[in-house]
Amino acid sequence: MQMQDSFARHLNLAGAANFRDLGGYPTEDGCSVRWRRIFRSNHLGRLTDRDIAALRELGLKTAFDFRGTQERQSAPCSYEALTVHSLAVEPETVATLRQHLQRGPLTEDDTREIMGNSYRNYVRQNSGSFRRLFALLIEAHAPLVIHCTAGKDRTGFASALILRALGVSQDHVLEDYLLTTRYYLYEAAGDSSLPDHVRRTIGTVHPSYLEAAFDAITTEYGTLETYFVDGLGVGPRERAEIRRLYTER
Repeated sequence: MQMQDSFARHLNLAGAANFRDLGGYPTEDGCSVRWRRIFRSNHLGRLTDRDIAALRELGLKTAFDFRGTQERQSAPCSYEALTVHSLAVEPETVATLRQHLQRGPLTEDDTREIMGNSYRNYVRQNSGSFRRLFALLIEAHAPLVIHCTAGKDRTGFASALILRALGVSQDHVLEDYLLTTRYYLYEAAGDSSLPDHVRRTIGTVHPSYLEAAFDAITTEYGTLETYFVDGLGVGPRERAEIRRLYTER
């Protein structure tokens, strides 16, 4: 279902092609997510002067960075006015793919399964980083941006959790997640050892990837609500505060 945007959802930044607003999605209680409060993006290490001027005009003041140590060192944020919080989730997919290639060829299905497993590990191994994200959201650092390197996997799962916590339907969550296929420009420079079909598969998003993460939530915690409380520290009081800050009627 496509929605009419009262603001531009996609900000066409030269140095961050996947920079998008999470606002405007309807919630289960008749509200909508506030525009111009939470953004999602690929990394901010190549912003142009014009990009920085656009972010300054938005009043952007905080970045939540899910990149690992080497990723951050290779492309530090080029907008120095931002307060950056590191919520590191170290990347594992490319290393896993290379290990599999040493044993034999990889099909597209094999590659998607490896991608899905990395999403499962966001729940199994990295919930602490997403728990910290919600604690920071409650501290009201907005306008803010969530990002990793590509702004599609770690950022995609984080954005999905935020929207679900705000009461947005899974259908709209998936709609937002899949916008990456329209806006992200895949950078293959670091993955030249991988076959072309593998690079194409990991360079985009697929519904099965996000489904794998939510399946892991069900397996590990039983329900999404239990994961919010036990895995992320987002109980009824925290949920109410997040909705107060980031939704409106």
